[in-house]
Amino acid sequence: MSPAPDPSSPAPARPPGVFDYSLRPLRLVDPLRWLALGWRDFIRAPWIGLFYGAAFAGMGYLLLYLFSHAPAYVLALAAGFLLVGPFMCLGLYQVSQRLERGQKPDLGDSLLAWEDRVGALALFGGALLILELIWARASLVVFALSFDGMPDFQGSIAALLDPQNLEFILAYLAVGGVFAGLIFAVSVISIPMLLDQPVDAITAALTSLRLVLAQPLVMLWWGALITLIVVLAMLPYFLGLLVAAPVLGHATWHAYRGAVRPPA
Repeated sequence: MSPAPDPSSPAPARPPGVFDYSLRPLRLVDPLRWLALGWRDFIRAPWIGLFYGAAFAGMGYLLLYLFSHAPAYVLALAAGFLLVGPFMCLGLYQVSQRLERGQKPDLGDSLLAWEDRVGALALFGGALLILELIWARASLVVFALSFDGMPDFQGSIAALLDPQNLEFILAYLAVGGVFAGLIFAVSVISIPMLLDQPVDAITAALTSLRLVLAQPLVMLWWGALITLIVVLAMLPYFLGLLVAAPVLGHATWHAYRGAVRPPA
């Protein structure tokens, strides 16, 4: 027979839950402060940031090359690529974490940031991938319904944005906005939280959702800033992503640190 448990021994500590993490009050100026801190981290580790920025820009060029004669697929995959961007910035979050702790960041170390939390990150990444695939399918449906089949604009994305295609533009933005809002709500601070805290993917996603629901104005402003910066960075042939992507990655870490208070 197994020995009876010792009543004097401490109970095993349970993992922290969603409501063990309190949310700090935020102001409208805080997103600008996060961007300033993100820029500071980029300046402190510029070569690592440029590596990740080049990876983002390179993926944009790859999409254009592979689907040069199918702008519908470029738009769908580029939008989906942006939706899973928080997951791809994991290494940048670790760089900011190292700088916060007074440690020297390392590129190789940042590329292996997923190593200690592979289970939770894989679960969350899989969920984002499924949403991205659903979004890609939904966007193609919008194309097919708007143009009575897949259009052929000889590789010109600008032709899709012609004012004559206003109904398509509005439908595309509406469908994209639903997916973007959902993914933003569950992922805005969840990936940095998974890196920093011993939580599972569901706890991180629900904490992120709590933050967005508790302070919608600030988080909507933060989402609008991210969208504006990314769109402007993509206009000069994706070159702006060299700097914009790492700055936003670092800023996302500071958004998490500024918004979520870990349990004592």
